[in-house]
Amino acid sequence: MTHTDVAVVGAGPNGLSAAVTLARAGVGVRVLERAPVIGGGTRTEELTLPGYLHDVCSAVHPTGIASPFFSSIDLDVEWVQPSIPVTHPLDGGDVVALFRGVGDTANQFGAESGRYLRLVNGLLRSIDDVVASTLGPMYVVPRRPAAFARVATAGALPATVLARRLGHRKARALLAGLSAHAIAPLNSPGTAGVGLFLGLLGHSHGWPVARGGSAAIARALEADLIRHGGSIDTGVDVTDIAELDADRSVLDVMPPAALAMAGDRLGSGSVRKLSRWQPGPGVFKVDWALDAPIPWADPLSASTATVHIGGTFEEIAEAERLVVAGEHPERPFVLLSQPTLVDPSRAPAGRHIAWGYCHVPNGSTVDMTDAIERQIERFAPGFRDRIIARATINTEQYQVHNPNYVGGDIGGGRFGLGKVLQFGDERPFTLGGGVFLGSSAVPPGGGVHGMCGYLSAQAVLAG
Repeated sequence: MTHTDVAVVGAGPNGLSAAVTLARAGVGVRVLERAPVIGGGTRTEELTLPGYLHDVCSAVHPTGIASPFFSSIDLDVEWVQPSIPVTHPLDGGDVVALFRGVGDTANQFGAESGRYLRLVNGLLRSIDDVVASTLGPMYVVPRRPAAFARVATAGALPATVLARRLGHRKARALLAGLSAHAIAPLNSPGTAGVGLFLGLLGHSHGWPVARGGSAAIARALEADLIRHGGSIDTGVDVTDIAELDADRSVLDVMPPAALAMAGDRLGSGSVRKLSRWQPGPGVFKVDWALDAPIPWADPLSASTATVHIGGTFEEIAEAERLVVAGEHPERPFVLLSQPTLVDPSRAPAGRHIAWGYCHVPNGSTVDMTDAIERQIERFAPGFRDRIIARATINTEQYQVHNPNYVGGDIGGGRFGLGKVLQFGDERPFTLGGGVFLGSSAVPPGGGVHGMCGYLSAQAVLAG
């Protein structure tokens, strides 16, 4: 290979963001991607039928539109906003929604609406600081003390504790669906922070989709990289960074792969740190081609691209507990996306797509199609009658598709406060020997925001 300043291994959103940051700084950078196409978790493919464009993994992007890095480069993506960021159906045609308006959301909680208003309004007044503090390493000695204190007061709690404070059954259900994005038991510290942060983004930035599919994000990053002198090679499987003629390397891979590629270059401290990494639960996903929109029983879920399905707080908490215990819930929590309601370009005229996934034990090969579809039918009777084709992917297949999804874990490792909290002069992105880690295994973790790659590139530039 031609000599380059920095080689970036992996062309997911974090690897591409690292490369863009370096190229914009005048550094010679080459991206090497194992797959034949770029994108990682932001790929869009015809998974069911010709003309039906499905997002293979990520589909809805609250952290994408809020990303400080994407904003700083004016990422050329058209974000399409549904009128309601998220809905959460309940039995009997009832529903709770996260509206853009805080007051509209709180009004669903009756006499307990004040609890929600007090919790959310103070954080929204400093939302830029909250986003900057959350989408990056959160230092125990914080760099933004006021914002950190506001986030940590409620965010470090388990969702179970914050749910008791909110009181109302609808507020509790809404929090459960948001907090379940942590892919962890809802009695785990920090799960309230996940739910609270995603709710704040819904109020402040919305939960948009990228027009044309999530691949638009990867294409925009690729175009920016090429414009600033970088290059991308696909179909290149890097097994040892010694093969690369580069002064430094940024690895958009999980810690086991980083050890395999670069272990002999790393100090003992980095080797120990990477060796302690553990994957979290996996996901089982179903994509559907539909002949009509999903027939929701409630009046709001046809007005959003994202629906949280699972019923009450207690039901969702039990489902997530079972997953971590190695079991498969009969009534799993289902995250559902229906992007063609706001972006009809993804299916033939009059037709629709949707996808839904549930959490499963890491490495599971159990087919959860029936359990997922039964949950949707519970809140949308007649849903199965709308299906004209489906495609499924289990945890093993996800890892084949994207090796960063170890055992089907799409979050970059087991959830915990230790993954995002940093102490003193700790440098999570610098492994030593000219090697840097820029995947979702480092802060701020999972999600399509590019910040893991951006921060790792900043570490490279800092020397």
